[in-house]
Amino acid sequence: MSLTVEQLDNEIALKSIIGHALHLFPKSFINHNNEIILEPRNNVYFSLNEVNTELDFKCKMFAWLSRPIAKELNKYWAPRVLDSFNQLLRTNFTKDDMYKIYDRLGNDINLKLTIQFIESNYDLTLLD
Repeated sequence: MSLTVEQLDNEIALKSIIGHALHLFPKSFINHNNEIILEPRNNVYFSLNEVNTELDFKCKMFAWLSRPIAKELNKYWAPRVLDSFNQLLRTNFTKDDMYKIYDRLGNDINLKLTIQFIESNYDLTLLD
């Protein structure tokens, strides 16, 4: 079974962003359960199951990293994880932005809005 050009492009883009994440988040890895552990000491991770595109990966980043950055990580870890998050997505979110993102997109509560947010190049006014 051969892949279409679009499927191949999706696969390359997904492998690229995962590789970049593994580079930007120190000590990150993918475990035997297909979870990407981005910050092992604080157990910041999400499942890569059903992640088939770069957009899927970005949606998971917002769904599962916004809470730890906004609420759970201490003053040492939150800025470090946020910095890697921002580098990966080429954004400049603040911790306050992450509170808003968590409130509207966290825990995967609104996938449609998450996709709109990403496709808008992260227009925070969509979350008002």
